[in-house]
Amino acid sequence: MEAILALEDGTIYRGQSAGADGQTQGEVVFNTSLTGYQEILTDPSYSGQIVTMTCAEIGNYGVSNDDVESRRPQVAGFIIRDESPVASNWRASGTLRDYLIANNIVAISDIDTRELTRKLRSGGVMRGVVATGTQLDERALVEKAQAIPKMEGSDLVKVVTSQAAFDWPQEDPDEFDVKPDARAKRRLKIAAYDFGMKWNILRRLSAHGCDVRVYPAFTPAAELLATNPDGIFLSNGPGDPAPLTYAIENARTIAASGVPTFGICLGHQILGLALGGKTFKLKFGHRGGNHPVKNLGTGRIEITSQNHGFAVDPESLPAGVEVTHKNLYDGTVEGLRSTTMPVFSVQYHPEASPGPHDADYLFRDFIRLIEEKRG
Repeated sequence: MEAILALEDGTIYRGQSAGADGQTQGEVVFNTSLTGYQEILTDPSYSGQIVTMTCAEIGNYGVSNDDVESRRPQVAGFIIRDESPVASNWRASGTLRDYLIANNIVAISDIDTRELTRKLRSGGVMRGVVATGTQLDERALVEKAQAIPKMEGSDLVKVVTSQAAFDWPQEDPDEFDVKPDARAKRRLKIAAYDFGMKWNILRRLSAHGCDVRVYPAFTPAAELLATNPDGIFLSNGPGDPAPLTYAIENARTIAASGVPTFGICLGHQILGLALGGKTFKLKFGHRGGNHPVKNLGTGRIEITSQNHGFAVDPESLPAGVEVTHKNLYDGTVEGLRSTTMPVFSVQYHPEASPGPHDADYLFRDFIRLIEEKRG
């Protein structure tokens, strides 16, 4: 079946349907990862976004029930160049196309994703509509794209956060290749905010020796602190951090409590705002599995996985908050910590393991911070 991608600037791409029939809308972004399309599809941080994969062929290893990062696919839509005609992998439980159809994800293939990516890099991310069928009205689709609410100022966390608190099951550290000296000396009690949590973060926290209870994003900080946790975690998630006033205030309360706190991605941005900084929207964001980040403390370069469209402004950070990591592509902030409180965060995803273990030390640092605090 035919499909169309219409962008807010009037650009039209014609291709073929690669998923469910119908229409979808969102912010059109691109991801440079060569693999991991199922993890991308199920990452809640992509809520409200239509993801373009720059890798030419997608779907060649199918999908697996073991590779999901949340309860269901979270993307608004999916754009690829070539859809693999086969799913060749002993782990595969089905094809990408069947997975997209079963989960009602509208997708388009057979368009020039290289051209589209160059457009997004030059002009910045754009709002767009993907529609399937015949006799589609291109003008109407462009007008629909222009009417989509912008990402700035939108609270997408309320769409993806869990509706009730839950406990994550204990994981086997050997299965996750966590060395004995990186594990907690005793099981630690972690309270985690779900702003759009990737499940592999929970898997790795558990494998490092943490018992994690996950709380909805709107839960008052006092409720988490009342459980006397050893540490608190602020998760990744979608959209603009600035309108999340409830999360920022909770993070401010938690930081002041003295409980060791670790944030990733959106959690990093929320913590930056809570500590007195400001955030801004990037032109086309960072989305891929090969972003070089420099640890300013050690001088080491880490190969990181990233997915974000906003960043912390380093010039806005007050005294007592220092930048710990820097993106070597554009110099943006990739990590920060307080010099007066036991809190730190990173913009990238250490649990995604693209290095594969370049950034896994961050989980160990979190555990050591807790153990030093508890004595």
